[in-house]
Amino acid sequence: MALDKAEVAHIAALARIRLDESELEPLAAQLTRILGWIEQLAEVDTADVAPMTSVAAAGLPMREDAVSDGGRRDAILGNAPRSAPEGPARGFFAVPKVVE
Repeated sequence: MALDKAEVAHIAALARIRLDESELEPLAAQLTRILGWIEQLAEVDTADVAPMTSVAAAGLPMREDAVSDGGRRDAILGNAPRSAPEGPARGFFAVPKVVE
């Protein structure tokens, strides 16, 4: 499939790319070569080739799904401007009341 200057100008307009008139001819030649390579790929018989998402068959490493508190509550609360010192809210961030 050969592209001419008018088609390249139309593609550039669709892509919102500003091209000078002198750039259209070389770009048309480059795009024609790229489309030629794509046409060559279309000729390859891939009927017996299984689709794949990666060239390397790899699985993700899995870890045990265990719930924990992280064991760093005191270090995290040390960054807070205030924390609840006692009562049922002990160990939580203390924030000013915003809803009445």
